[in-house]
Amino acid sequence: MAVLDDKVVAILGASSGIGAATARRLGRAGAAIVLGARRTDRLVALAEEIRAAGGRAATVAVDVTDPDAVRRSVQTTVAEFGRLDVLVNSAGIGPISPMAARRAADWDAMIDVNLRGVLHGIDAALPVFEHQGRGHFVTIVSTAGLKITPTMAVYGGTKNAVRTILEGLRQESTDGTIKTTAISPGYVRTEFGNSVTDPTIRAQVSQGMADFALDPDSVARAVEYVIDQPWDVEIGELTIRPTVQG
Repeated sequence: MAVLDDKVVAILGASSGIGAATARRLGRAGAAIVLGARRTDRLVALAEEIRAAGGRAATVAVDVTDPDAVRRSVQTTVAEFGRLDVLVNSAGIGPISPMAARRAADWDAMIDVNLRGVLHGIDAALPVFEHQGRGHFVTIVSTAGLKITPTMAVYGGTKNAVRTILEGLRQESTDGTIKTTAISPGYVRTEFGNSVTDPTIRAQVSQGMADFALDPDSVARAVEYVIDQPWDVEIGELTIRPTVQG
């Protein structure tokens, strides 16, 4: 029996990076996967890859800034596989810059995706979890919220807000219905740098990615680990960073 063949997992932000790596790993472990993101061509290709390897996968177009779209992704998951056990939110952007640059549009975008996107997922999945009697929110946060650094004030702020929300939800759910996990990666080889609008900072991020960043599967392994725990065990937080990262 596959390790996770009793799990149905919806992944938001599944078209690349950590989300895509998580889909591959959980699919190999036997979980039924619903892939959600804006880039549906990538989702279709990934779903075909998972199915070709013997897994189960469906896709749904979703922009996490749209609460109706997120709600539809949850509804699609339940319609396709009968339930939803885990919602993994891996969607995130990081157009980082110094505060003095006053890139207010970038601030708003990070708040909309990194913070409101998580709230939309909670709002959509919580009624399903409560109806089933259990459910697990696994959210990709960031070490940028643990170590505040220049240029990352707003980005780290959104991640710390999510960390606070998840802990608050956990404390409200000690009846055993809801589990929450915040996974904070450091440098990981993803498309994070693509959203950076400041050219100097973008070059610095790209250099870090090239020099020492982890493979996204390193984080996917952590997601598999926390999902595979017995229901009476909750892994509230995990931090994963390259050994050489400062």
